[in-house]
Amino acid sequence: MASPDAPAPGVPSPPAASLPSLSPVSFDAVEGWSGFHAGPALAAFRASAPALLAGTPETGRFGLGPARFAGAAAAVLAQPVDIPQDEARRFFERWFQPMRIEAEGFLTGYYEPLVEASLTRTPRFGVPLYGPPADLVRIENEGEPATPATPTFHRRLTDGSLADYPDRAAIEAGALAGRGLEIAWLADPVDAFFIHVQGSARLVLEDGRTVRVGYAAKNGHRFTAIGRVLVTEGKLALEEADMAGLRRWLAAHPGERRALLERNRSFIFFRLLPDEAPGAGTPHGPIGAAGVPLTAMASLAVDRTLHTFGTPVIVEAPGLQVDGAPFRRLLVAQDTGSAILGAARGDLFTGSGEAAGALAGRIRDAARFTLLHPREGARP
Repeated sequence: MASPDAPAPGVPSPPAASLPSLSPVSFDAVEGWSGFHAGPALAAFRASAPALLAGTPETGRFGLGPARFAGAAAAVLAQPVDIPQDEARRFFERWFQPMRIEAEGFLTGYYEPLVEASLTRTPRFGVPLYGPPADLVRIENEGEPATPATPTFHRRLTDGSLADYPDRAAIEAGALAGRGLEIAWLADPVDAFFIHVQGSARLVLEDGRTVRVGYAAKNGHRFTAIGRVLVTEGKLALEEADMAGLRRWLAAHPGERRALLERNRSFIFFRLLPDEAPGAGTPHGPIGAAGVPLTAMASLAVDRTLHTFGTPVIVEAPGLQVDGAPFRRLLVAQDTGSAILGAARGDLFTGSGEAAGALAGRIRDAARFTLLHPREGARP
């Protein structure tokens, strides 16, 4: 899933809870639409189609329930997997009406780290990733009317009462030792920390196999962005507080590393997942909050209280250069994160590995968001 916690420094505060208006626009009004590579978004929408037909995604406050997408979902599943880009664009033109979100938008990025690891502790691999403990309980809070509940996590004591779960410092000092919760072992505590921030990873094992770890739960403590701490304390310039800059600072200050990482009291628990090759045309990313594999550069984490998973969204961030051109892409809402708040706030899944991480780490850009609203009465 998307980074389950707060974003890097420079990300604006969440907007007010009021729902912004939507303004209908034509596809021609979207700059560069005729050159959009819509194939990745079509593959992502195809991955969401079965859930939309089953009616499983919760309806966000924009009111686009899964049934509204049924025609388009059935149509995409009836199409060949590989079609030309112009046909992919025509699919979206046929089934959807662009509706611009009248609010200031902001885009960040996240990725799936690719890290060497072991499933057993060894002299090289001694930093654990944990599965969720049995005494960790998820509580669904009551949300606003028509708003999905927000879960919190607590510790269930032996008398049945609830308490705060141990924080990062306590866990790394041994609070969970001896309980057999370790599901994988890494060599570097900084790698482990950033896997916590991203919420998932692909692990390369010593025999060459790969497995995945995905978000399962968290300890319930509030996230503290260590980049924001360094900027606030004057130890790092804002423009240097991306992932690469944070790694450089941590490498240059090993004596301060543990204390800084422990400033983030939030701690993530994972589940071990297979890394199987999918069928042709099937996304092969980590499983997002929508329950489908994410598609690199086509899956978007959104505020799930507002958006319905499976909704296509055009995101334009002209200040962000990707592949030598301003970023304008068609994406699909397939993930969420607790820091992704607001109608025009998104977190782009950039893919797996070092290059994807470098791109994700520098995305902090103003953006314009345009929902693709299912057309009434559209037919194949």
